[in-house]
Amino acid sequence: MPYRRLPNTDAARLRALRAVACYKNSPIDTELPFDRRILQEICSFLPQFENAMFEYKQAINSEGNKNNKYQQYIKNVRLYISHFIQVLNLACIRNEIKPEKKLLYKLLPDNYAVPDLSTETLLLEWGKNIIQGENERTRAGSSPIYNPTIAKVQVHYDIFKEAYHSKKVAQKNVGRYAENMQKMRMRADEIILDAWNQIEQAFVHYGMDEMQQKAKEFGIVYYLRRKERQAMTKKSH
Repeated sequence: MPYRRLPNTDAARLRALRAVACYKNSPIDTELPFDRRILQEICSFLPQFENAMFEYKQAINSEGNKNNKYQQYIKNVRLYISHFIQVLNLACIRNEIKPEKKLLYKLLPDNYAVPDLSTETLLLEWGKNIIQGENERTRAGSSPIYNPTIAKVQVHYDIFKEAYHSKKVAQKNVGRYAENMQKMRMRADEIILDAWNQIEQAFVHYGMDEMQQKAKEFGIVYYLRRKERQAMTKKSH
């Protein structure tokens, strides 16, 4: 025997709501298998649900579209920070810059390895460290490092930093829209359940099979259980 199951996707929820909402302009004396209260409730809720879906999808798409550019910004700033530190280390090895000057960059004088730059937080930290360190060293009269210059590093650092903060804001927006969407789904399920219960009750006197056939015309979806589907498949063969 087919069984009823509430929609489990937003698209299916929309179809169920619209299947009832399409009767909003029916004459007042038209006999419907649900009361006018639930019809008005669905007509009022439907545009809110559609708008919540739109905003959520827009937020997701916007974040996804920006992600490729953001990954390139990460790649660029990591490359420039790493390259700058390597050039600084080489200058210290050649005694062009005294190793103790590396402390200005928060780097240990006797450590010539590039620090961990694997995360966005570390990129923000080390970008800030080397920019401040180079500016402090050159203000004291020392020659700046070239190829790359700290100005070039800062350009990519500022681009990355701005994109990073924009991403955080976008993620909060997505989270806010997702939370609202979840609340809307719960409300949609409550309304659909109420409508479907009324529809089935209106046709219950016809018997199970005919009741389900009539209920389907108002958007209710019924599913066959696995054994029933298998039995029908065997019969068709």
